[in-house]
Amino acid sequence: TVLMCVLVCTEGVSLSDLLDRASQLSDKLHSLSTSLTNDMDSHFPPVGGRLMRPSMCHTSSLQIPNDKDQALSVPEHELLALVRSLLKAWSDPLALLSSEATSLPHPERNSINTKTRELQDHTTTLGAGLERLVRK
Repeated sequence: TVLMCVLVCTEGVSLSDLLDRASQLSDKLHSLSTSLTNDMDSHFPPVGGRLMRPSMCHTSSLQIPNDKDQALSVPEHELLALVRSLLKAWSDPLALLSSEATSLPHPERNSINTKTRELQDHTTTLGAGLERLVRK
């Protein structure tokens, strides 16, 4: 939602349409990332009863609006900075997973690769939209 709210200025889209698109994209990204997490968790069980990963997401310290009303109340420059931070924070992890997905010892490695690339495509598109907005 945050990412799409920022892009309203670049596309000349009505706010209602923008929020619909933001909701759809948010659902898609959430669905992809949840599916990817489930794929990984199903084949790589916890080690010693504990998962070998951080207990919190590496972006959990970012102050992200909880809903569209909150996103709309954030000053534009802060929203742009937040979007940049989110895109940058996920760039390297997605690139690493993408580069190693096809060699994972996992029966769903092709599916994992496809989902990872789709997530990368969305973040690239959002990054390009953000850059257009920043240049204006």
